[in-house]
Amino acid sequence: MNVRNCRKCGKMFNYISGMPICPSCKEAMEAKFQEVKEYIREHKGVGIKEVAEACDVEPQQITAWLRDDRLEVTEDSAMMLNCESCGAPIRSGRFCDRCKNQVTNGFGQMTRDYNAQKAAELAAKMKKDEKDNARMRFL
Repeated sequence: MNVRNCRKCGKMFNYISGMPICPSCKEAMEAKFQEVKEYIREHKGVGIKEVAEACDVEPQQITAWLRDDRLEVTEDSAMMLNCESCGAPIRSGRFCDRCKNQVTNGFGQMTRDYNAQKAAELAAKMKKDEKDNARMRFL
């Protein structure tokens, strides 16, 4: 059993995964998330500071929800984020579409290169085994 203290209230709880906060604080956080989501929906074009003050939530928490793709802002909103790679304005998440594609293509190329290398190693090993098996052995 993995017992930890909650980061929010300090209570001890059985930690399973995710953020180390107790179930009651998770419920309160989810309620705040729903409140923020509804406030943004009703007041289009608001900034993070205004939402934080109106809903009594830390601005860093709103930014975290945006980065986690739990919230998405409209095109005309003042709450734009920047791509962590190139700095382009984005509506939610960590990376813009162009940088996501570059990362995806990079991983794809790495996988193809790795598979080609393993295939070449396997072919070389099979060739060596064939050569070794062709010899006569004496006891």
